[in-house]
Amino acid sequence: MWQLTKIELFKIFSKPRSYIGFSAVTAIAIVIQIALYADGKSYWDFLIQSLDESFQIENLTFNGNMVCFILLQALIVQMPLLVALVSGDAISGEAAAGTIRSLLTKPVSRSKILWAKLLANEIYTFLLVLWLGILAWVVSLAIFGSGDLVVLKSDSLTIIRGADSAWRFIAAFGIAFLSLSVVVTLALLLSVFSENSIAPIIITMSVIILFTIIGTFDLPVFNQLKPFLFTTHMIIWRNLFDNPLPTEQIFVSIGVLVLHIVLFLAITFYHFKRKDITQ
Repeated sequence: MWQLTKIELFKIFSKPRSYIGFSAVTAIAIVIQIALYADGKSYWDFLIQSLDESFQIENLTFNGNMVCFILLQALIVQMPLLVALVSGDAISGEAAAGTIRSLLTKPVSRSKILWAKLLANEIYTFLLVLWLGILAWVVSLAIFGSGDLVVLKSDSLTIIRGADSAWRFIAAFGIAFLSLSVVVTLALLLSVFSENSIAPIIITMSVIILFTIIGTFDLPVFNQLKPFLFTTHMIIWRNLFDNPLPTEQIFVSIGVLVLHIVLFLAITFYHFKRKDITQ
């Protein structure tokens, strides 16, 4: 299995598109960090100016934890599209290239081949999230220093002590990986139904954009759909920075994400094991 996975990893990293995600994350993180380093105090003053009338805020300075939270909000929304760009042609790409039949002639089952592709794409996704964590958290702490995290929302202000923020960021990156795993399995599902290497990527991106748009509208018909959309639960990482922690809501969202992964994989394996490969 590991030998098959290494082959799939080689296929992934031999494609130029696989580096788009790392390049995009790096570029956005560096640009935001440079901008905040140059003018972070003005940005911080702008954020709290409306609060000065109601609260007396002292001994809170702009720091790496705040920068990390800003970067997470800016980048996690974009990462599903970057993951879909790679995982969307896991099967369909080989079908389009005409190599799928030779792959299936090897003395391994279709299930093992599919597991190897899934594991390789999950490793790619993990590395992308890890790279985001290094840039957004580790580098930001090195540049801006540590300190208390201030989370501003439209109706509330939460201050999290620096010592209490580490586990929250680690959990946030973990949920981000789980959320992206839903995207990986959805793209893999679409890939086994397609003979075109581009179609699964476009459809996966379209589904994510459509569900995200539905989630932004406060309409009765959309409100009934939102609990069933995986994009609704992909942003649950933000609740890790609430105080008190909405534990039940977080675990419900994690459960929904896991159910989506199981459902997508079940359909994928069922179809791929019975798929008639003609090319």
